[in-house]
Amino acid sequence: MRDVLPEIMRWWRSGQTFGLATVVATWSSAPRQPGAAMAVRGDEVVGSVSGGCVEGAVFELAAEAGAPLLQRYGVSDDDAFAVGLTCGGIIDILVEPISSESFPELGEIAESVKEHEPVAVATIVAGPGQIGARRVIWPARTSGSLGLERLDEAVDDDARGMLAQGLTGIRHYGAQGERRLDDLSVFVQSFAPPPRMLVFGAIDFAAAVARVGKFLGYHVIVCDARPVFATARRFPDADEVVVKWPHDYLSSVRVDERTVICVLTHDPKFDVPLLEVALRTQAGYVGAMGSRRTHDDRLARLREAGLTEEELARLRSPIGLDLGARTPEETAVSIAAELIQLRWGGSGRPLTETAGRIHSEGMG
Repeated sequence: MRDVLPEIMRWWRSGQTFGLATVVATWSSAPRQPGAAMAVRGDEVVGSVSGGCVEGAVFELAAEAGAPLLQRYGVSDDDAFAVGLTCGGIIDILVEPISSESFPELGEIAESVKEHEPVAVATIVAGPGQIGARRVIWPARTSGSLGLERLDEAVDDDARGMLAQGLTGIRHYGAQGERRLDDLSVFVQSFAPPPRMLVFGAIDFAAAVARVGKFLGYHVIVCDARPVFATARRFPDADEVVVKWPHDYLSSVRVDERTVICVLTHDPKFDVPLLEVALRTQAGYVGAMGSRRTHDDRLARLREAGLTEEELARLRSPIGLDLGARTPEETAVSIAAELIQLRWGGSGRPLTETAGRIHSEGMG
């Protein structure tokens, strides 16, 4: 939908009604991912939901849409040239009429996207609820309702978690918003790039951290100055592998409050100049690996480099929560646990020792 947003905003502002078709779920080798959209107004069409396989059929549905409906397209491989997907996959498409009256929040959503402000749109697509009921969720506010307060609260929690990771997809609930049931399907579309995890130091611990970072939804970048170690083959889970001096690379990229920086080099010639840069960025998390002796030596060197106590207080070192981790994989889990705790403000204690809501508003 991000791709078609500029054009449909022109239609929306004109007060006209148009049809919007959005991919909400896929199976097998479907050509487009959830969130892909096509908008239709008269003979005009923008966007795509299947790369051509079912565009004609969806165009007709969207052009005639009088009420929201969920349509499934899918064919077997031996029937691949019927009205369906030539790839043999399956896609569910929500088709709905859109206007400034039916979707008054669209203007705010477009503005948030333009300003890079995270926003998620949750829509009921199947089940006992009102198909097409919509709720818009920002990190600190909401608009609209899915029909029940309990459902709204559950979806708000899940949508903010997905938004923090830049994830789009279906979440299932009971008819009254129960989390353990799946009577009702809600499509959550996130308008936010995935947060970035910058991992410095091409060591075995970095490979494990890259793997868990990708699992958590981060765009993972591994950086090291040594080309023999910094290779895509050694880090198959990383989105990018960069060969460059760490502090030079970090100085050249944009860092925001969603960025995670993991310094795993524990070598002063690498990590001191790197941390000097990192602790003066807006990164939401800066962690460094090493023993307590290494940490004390590192702090002394950073003080000599001119960092203030306030800047040094941002450093999480030794990195990770105290889980007793020893292996690279266990260490990666301890780092992931600290990231989740920081994002949502959890206590880090066993849930059996706590009371009240399990899911807090957190810091996401």
